[in-house]
Formats: sequence, structure tokens, C-alpha cells
Amino acid sequence: MPPHIRPFALSCALLLVLAACKPDAPQGPPPPPEVGVIAVKPQTVALQRDLVGRLSPFRSADVRARVPGVLLRRAYQEGSDVREGQVLFQIDPAPLQASLGASQAQLASAQATYANAHVAANRARQLAPQKFVSQSDLDNAEAAERSAAAAVQQAKAGVASARINLDYASVRSPISGRAGKQQVTEGALVGQSDATLLTTVDQIDPLFVNTSISVTELSQLRRSQDVSLAGNAGTTVSVILADGSTYDQTGTLDFSSTVVDPATGAVSMRARIPNPVGTLLPGSFVTLKVTLGEQRGVFLVPQAAIQRDATAAYAMVVGQDGKVVRKNVVTSSSQDGMWLISSGLAAGDQVIVSGLQKVRETQPAKATPWNPDPAAAGSAPAAPKPPQP
Repeated sequence: MPPHIRPFALSCALLLVLAACKPDAPQGPPPPPEVGVIAVKPQTVALQRDLVGRLSPFRSADVRARVPGVLLRRAYQEGSDVREGQVLFQIDPAPLQASLGASQAQLASAQATYANAHVAANRARQLAPQKFVSQSDLDNAEAAERSAAAAVQQAKAGVASARINLDYASVRSPISGRAGKQQVTEGALVGQSDATLLTTVDQIDPLFVNTSISVTELSQLRRSQDVSLAGNAGTTVSVILADGSTYDQTGTLDFSSTVVDPATGAVSMRARIPNPVGTLLPGSFVTLKVTLGEQRGVFLVPQAAIQRDATAAYAMVVGQDGKVVRKNVVTSSSQDGMWLISSGLAAGDQVIVSGLQKVRETQPAKATPWNPDPAAAGSAPAAPKPPQP
């Protein structure tokens, strides 16, 4: 290298070394994460409770033998629907027919005796004014007439009773419904010392659901200032079956006891459920969704927005300054994927629903309206990685 070029080359090399040692220009802070929020507002929502109850027949009647005799036959198909007044069993009527014949004979004898006593009393009444009979004879004749008339009435009552007993030989259904299993076989002697149970008829359309609510919970609802309890009459209820499906018929709450059961500490309630095609069976357990009233000034928040730790349930909220703050909340119940918040939030709070993993308390966040569409949620930008120490 020529001597006059060497200083220039050394200067260039020195400049390159200095440029390589120059620190990088400072970078700006990362943009705030984008989160999906909803602006909450106070609402009045139906106060619902899930109560477990057991189905029971609307009416249930025991069919019993009301007269003694031998059971001849069963006149219905076990497990079939029967009508009110339909003959279900036949008891041997021969002894009862004989008893009716004896009562009719006694009536005829009493009527004949009365006819003779009546004629004698009339004759005495005609002869008494002429003093052909004494007053004592007249009194005896009229007394005999009255006794004979009473005997006729007694005999008529005996005939009526015998006819009723003969009719009881045909055992009829007292109500319309579904007849159960036969309890006594043909040939058995029934009704000898008591009214023998033959079968049971249950009316299963509609059905009753017997349930209860604890007196503690009911007292809390009544003391709560944001709850307006509804009356029981006509309150609509929905039925959830054992497999989790909803029954296609809605019922009504028609009874609520005013007395607390000392054994359970609960108040009894009853609902009436239509059962036109016999889908529901008595004895089954179902869940009732009962609307007990209205709750005022509460907030409905998606369940994904509420988190819990050892302290309390809480929601993350984007404040007016764009920074994230934590608010402890009180959840009273859940319905349709939403938490019902009774305290802890204020009207207009922007509660973070999606992107919670991106935010930190007191750090800024960019609030955008929350889109519940899962596809849209999946296309949201990924959370930035935390800076390396």
C-alpha cells in the first residue's frame, strides 16, 4: 500500500469500529393488549331456583270390597285406563240377592199389617163420637196404626240397604284413571271383616310435583331489598327430566305451605304438571325451575368474565383511564351461561370477557366490544410474550 493511502485506510477502519460499538436506538413500549369487554348495566331479572321434587298422582283412589263375598272375576286389564263408574271386579251376588228378597218379604208383611191397623183405626175413629168404643180402645187402635206405619218405613229402608249391597257386588272405579295391579285373586273371600283392597286407580293427567324450599333461603329472599317475591298462584314452572332434557309441557305452582316442617326445616310447595300422553310417571324425581319473583338492580355477566381466588370472586374492568382494575363481586346465581352479580359492579363498567390472559392489574388495555362468536374469538390476536429479564 502506498504511504499516502495508509492513513486514510486507518481512519476508515477506526470509523467502522466506532460505528459497531455505538448502542442501539431505544425502542418504544409495546402497544396495550386488545381485550373484549361488555358495558354492564343494572337489570331486573326473574329470580329462579332449581328445586328437586317427586311426581305423584293428581288423584289416587283405593278400590275396596264393600260387601262380603267370594270374588268371581276381574273385569279390567291391569295397567289400563278405566272410566269412572266402570265395573272392575264382580263379587258373587247370590247371597246379596237372597238378602234383598228377604227384605222385600218383610216389607210386604209390614204393609199388610199397616193396612189392617189402618182399617181398625178408621173404624174406631168413626164409632168414637157415638160412644160405641171407649177412648182407650181408640187410642190403642191409633197407636197400632202408627207402629205399623213405622214398620213399613223400616222395611223400606231394609230393602233399599239390600239393593245397595247388591249393587256393591259389582265393584266400580270411583274415578277415571289408570288401574293398577290386582291385589286379590279370583275365588278369595273378600270384605269379610274389613274393606279388602282390590286395586288402586291413579289419575295421572295432570300430575303433582311435591317439593320444598328451605326456610333459611326463603327468609333470606324476603329480607333482601333487591328481591320482589311473586305470589304463588299461577306461577309458571318448567320441568327438567332425569336425562337433563326439558319437558315439553309447562306447569303451574298451585300451593305453598305456611307452616315449616319441623323435621326438615323446609316449606312444602306443590306444582301441577300436564301429562296428556302419559310421558311422566308417578314416583319419578324431576327438577323444577321455579320463578319465585324478581331481582332488581343486578348485573348479568358472562361466566368467562368471572374469576376466583382464595379471597373472592372478581372481574377485571377497564377503567376510564384505560387501565385494568380488579373488582371483587358477589355472585348470587347463574342462568343461561351468565353470572348474576348482586354487588361489586357499577353501571357502565367495562368488564373484560375475552383476553383476560393478556392483561395485568394497573396496566393499560385496549377495550373493544366483546364478540361471543367462538370463531371470532379464535381469530383474536395472540397475547404478547412477557419481556425477558
